[in-house]
Amino acid sequence: MTRPPLPHDFQRPVPAFAATSDSVTEGGMLRPLHTLEGGNLSPQLSWSGFPTETKSFAVTCFDPDAPTGSGWWHWVLFDLPAEVTGLPAGAGSGTFPGLPPGAIHGRNDYGTKDFGGAAPPPGHGLHRYVFTVHALSVEKLGLNDDASAAAIGGTLGFFALGRATICALYENQ
Repeated sequence: MTRPPLPHDFQRPVPAFAATSDSVTEGGMLRPLHTLEGGNLSPQLSWSGFPTETKSFAVTCFDPDAPTGSGWWHWVLFDLPAEVTGLPAGAGSGTFPGLPPGAIHGRNDYGTKDFGGAAPPPGHGLHRYVFTVHALSVEKLGLNDDASAAAIGGTLGFFALGRATICALYENQ
């Protein structure tokens, strides 16, 4: 059986750069505080090695294993200034501590404009949570916070210069 596709498998290829986190690790399990019921806290993220022509960044979190036929967008954050190279834990949650001025939270699939933690159906198995930092060729996407996650994701693909990903796991037993 082949792996289910990741969101970027459907977009044009771009160079990879590095993303790191004190909160989540590649292939590691999400901690309860990053789940919907356990704290709903957005993770800390940092990035480096992105293309020099980057004019802004976006951060997304997508669950391609959600039983919807189209996955589940947990976080859609865009218009981060090019000089921003990280977000503290919680920047996408609650009162948004450390969220840079001008950054816009798009509507996630919960219908909220913030980070929505992992919440796979009980017993559905292991889900992948793909945290992606997108380096973009424009300062502003030209979208507002009511744009759908799918529309934002498509626009990110068009303007992407590079991507950095961390894929974490979670299962609701």
